[in-house]
Amino acid sequence: MTHIPLRYQHWAYVWIPVAAAAMWFSTLLAMLIVWLASGRPKYVSQEGSIAYISDVGADKLKPLFITGCAITGVGFFLTLVTGRLLRHTGRLMPNMRRRERVFSILAIIGSLIGAVGLLFLSIFDTKRFSRAHRVFLLVFIVGVALSAIFSIMEYRWVSKDFVDQSRLRIAYFAKAIIAITLIILAIAFGITLFHAPDAGAVLEWIIAFGFTFYLLTFFYDLRLSKNVEKGELKALAHPSRTNIQNDNQMAQVI
Repeated sequence: MTHIPLRYQHWAYVWIPVAAAAMWFSTLLAMLIVWLASGRPKYVSQEGSIAYISDVGADKLKPLFITGCAITGVGFFLTLVTGRLLRHTGRLMPNMRRRERVFSILAIIGSLIGAVGLLFLSIFDTKRFSRAHRVFLLVFIVGVALSAIFSIMEYRWVSKDFVDQSRLRIAYFAKAIIAITLIILAIAFGITLFHAPDAGAVLEWIIAFGFTFYLLTFFYDLRLSKNVEKGELKALAHPSRTNIQNDNQMAQVI
């Protein structure tokens, strides 16, 4: 049997967040280009002079919008599930305490809520189902925000347990900076949505493109499992247990 080098094993999952980010960015870019290239038309559901993403997605590009939202949502959810499995199997820095595992599970639940909201806001477009669209938009924003908060809390505690792992702190700070920025912008978007439609539209495009960078932070996270065998990092979570096992093995040899 041909031996596969370790650096090439279990590597496909690393591209899940990249694929989700690429799909999301490409969808948004295509919609923005179409709107600009067609002379910035004013859609039926559009209030101001600048079209919202949902306005463009409710027209001829609705199939693209639904496809992009579906793939992005599924990719986001699978990314967090993959990260949880890698920590559980010891190929990423493990959770030392129950609270980190709880935060991880809550982050996954938040990503699932966000993914469902993203899919349904694209299906229930603002042109035909304006009230339902806004409800699912809120579900998407809340789901992603909760997922980001719980992910940051998990990474905060993991990086605190393994203070010598500078790469964990990089992942933690990157997520925190991007997530906090997007949450602040989302609050501003909620305010301008009803009082300044054009400003709200600009903020929506910025937040949407910014979500791409949040997805890409998980590529960095999953890439940390490269060249790490299954169970290799679990020893760091229980050093005393590992030392006892090593002492017993040495005693047997002697």
